[in-house]
Amino acid sequence: MIKSRVIILLVFMFLFVCGCVQNLHKNPVSPEEAFFSDHESSPDPATSPDKVVSDTSSPTNAFDLSELSEKVDTEDPNSSLAGPIDPEDSVKSSELNHQTNHQNPESDDPDPGEKIQSVLDEALDFCQTSQVFWQKGELENALEALDNAYALILKTDTTNIPKLIQQKEDLRFLISKRILEIYASRNIVVNGNHNAIPLVMNKHVQLEINHFTKYSEKKFFIEAYKRSGKYRPYIVSELKAAGMPVELSWLPLIESGFKVKALSRARALGPWQFIPSTGYKFGLKRDKYIDERIDPIKSTKAAIEYLKELHQIFGDWSTVLAAYNCGEGRVLRVIRSQNINYLDNFWDLYERLPRETARYVPRFMAALFIINNPKKYGLDAITVDEPLEYENVMVSKQIHLKNVAKEIGVAEKTLRELNPELRYRILPQDEYPLRVPPGKSEVLLANLDNIPVTHPPQPAYVYHRIRPGESLSTIARRYRSSVRKIMRANNLHRSSYIVAGKKLKIPLRGTMPYRPKIDRTKDFTLPSIHVVKRGDSLWNIAKRYGITTKKIQSLNDLQTTQLHIGQVLKMPGYKAEKIEVGDLKVYQVKRGDSPFDIAQLHNMPLKRFLRINLLTPNSTIYPGQKLFIE
Repeated sequence: MIKSRVIILLVFMFLFVCGCVQNLHKNPVSPEEAFFSDHESSPDPATSPDKVVSDTSSPTNAFDLSELSEKVDTEDPNSSLAGPIDPEDSVKSSELNHQTNHQNPESDDPDPGEKIQSVLDEALDFCQTSQVFWQKGELENALEALDNAYALILKTDTTNIPKLIQQKEDLRFLISKRILEIYASRNIVVNGNHNAIPLVMNKHVQLEINHFTKYSEKKFFIEAYKRSGKYRPYIVSELKAAGMPVELSWLPLIESGFKVKALSRARALGPWQFIPSTGYKFGLKRDKYIDERIDPIKSTKAAIEYLKELHQIFGDWSTVLAAYNCGEGRVLRVIRSQNINYLDNFWDLYERLPRETARYVPRFMAALFIINNPKKYGLDAITVDEPLEYENVMVSKQIHLKNVAKEIGVAEKTLRELNPELRYRILPQDEYPLRVPPGKSEVLLANLDNIPVTHPPQPAYVYHRIRPGESLSTIARRYRSSVRKIMRANNLHRSSYIVAGKKLKIPLRGTMPYRPKIDRTKDFTLPSIHVVKRGDSLWNIAKRYGITTKKIQSLNDLQTTQLHIGQVLKMPGYKAEKIEVGDLKVYQVKRGDSPFDIAQLHNMPLKRFLRINLLTPNSTIYPGQKLFIE
């Protein structure tokens, strides 16, 4: 039953398409009629494409859909849009093909379906190329690629191949939709003012105005408006130099409230709220010492480049602002799911965006409405902060802002405000342009040698010796760390490969003071000795001091490898104390003797007895052992 229905449906589609093709050849579409694909119905006069376009563009430059339909549907199937064809060349070509076919009547021609399929695939490639050009802002190249795609599908005759009929019609519909999209975006860019952002008042914008002027965000808006005086003059100058709308200078008010160290839940940082990947793409450096996303000067330049790129893709500032908030990829995916004339009205796109992004554009427009009417909303009584003034001085020394402030006689807070990108308020080792108040650069250079070198704090960590039965997960829970951090700190590739008795470096939260490296090359006055402890052996002692077991045996006259707790071993570099042995006698230890008993028996201080015999208070002596006495 299902198979019969499918067959009937295919036959019906075949007859329908044949009729459409025959009708198009006999009765071409008149210039007064708009072009529509077989999947679309005739439009209602009240919502005709001409009326939609005229609402968003001027009459002189409006895109006429009837001209597009005339261009598409009256195209000769045997022509190519890639360039004009000489009639004589076409005649010669047809005669040559006729002669070739007459001379080789028995030649094996390839399957016509395969030839048509390859042509349709080539047309689809042109559509994809057009999409790439469109995203780059190259509209003419995008239209040319679509023209080539349409010329290819006009050459194909799928009348006798039912399985390719639908594929051809889908391509026709896709090409017509893309052409309308490109013309709509081009009209918006051409007819609108490139240096102006269109302001729209609707319920969404009015709601955000109420939030900023009456409800919970009123305090936020006033404080952000005050802070704008520090940074906005520079932003305005950069926008004018780039030929972009100066209204974009209020974008940081929505992004961060003009707080240079504002951090979002998505890890976006700075006044323009760059995430690390986007900041890196537009040249913002981030390392141990600095994070240029926080710097208002450098991040402003990066933001302008990003906005330029987005405007080349979308051509509509409302859509650009939405893409700036949630990314161009997300907006492009939403756009592709919209109707053909999506660019004529951003508020159709608004309903499909994430809630945070959907509020973003109305909030920005609400801020502009409030700022453009200061008396109405009470902004005329607010005094904004003064712009930042500074001069740069090149410093090649790793110093702390606190020490710099003392030497040049300014507050540390002033230097922090001028150099917010310094993560630990410490300059990097390389040459760095430090911003100081006007007139202080010469003072700093004159007193630079008096400022001590400062090192940034190190990540906090502890060492843990692995016990039998432990795993990385149990160790991580004990120190409130994570398995991934422990693996990264110890260069582990598998979380299951740990060995009992080994030490692990466990990273902790926070930082610890810098610990300078100990200079181990200096000479020590004390003799180099090692006191044997529980668990020591000649092998691990030799490994600890970087020597061999034979070297230790020769230095200490050891006949065997056996050691006892408290035994003192001489190491390389040991300088024996010069002791007058002329008055010393040798005493052989008996059972029950102790260093204290022997020293008391011979009226010797215990320290003297231990020192001349290289013993410690914890050393153990054995029967038969020979010791010096006085």
